[in-house]
Amino acid sequence: MAAGSRQKKYSSLLQKDLSEIFQKQMANSFGKAFITITDVEVSPDLSFAKVYLSLMLSDKPNETLERIQERKSEIRKHLGNRIGKQVRIIPELAFFMDETLENANRIDDILSKLDIPPEEEDEDDDENRD
Repeated sequence: MAAGSRQKKYSSLLQKDLSEIFQKQMANSFGKAFITITDVEVSPDLSFAKVYLSLMLSDKPNETLERIQERKSEIRKHLGNRIGKQVRIIPELAFFMDETLENANRIDDILSKLDIPPEEEDEDDDENRD
């Protein structure tokens, strides 16, 4: 389902502001974890947002994600303070791990283990080219 331009703009706004919240206002709330907002998907009515996170330098990413989930009302309050005058609704937030990098690494690993023999040149093809 393609997102409309309004959803895309709102998604970008949320991504920017949530990134700043995690980097500045809540920098010490989750230990030494470096939290990056990789994507935000917004519902058509703009009342719900799926926020995809990348957690670098976190010893236990699943526990960090749980702590983020526990503090999502506080995060939403910070978001409301930032964008409350620009938008009508502050969306409910749901946080998810972005596993794109892990999936790409797994695919690279699988591809590197494949044993693909080099393609043999066909003598008939060489004769036809002349």
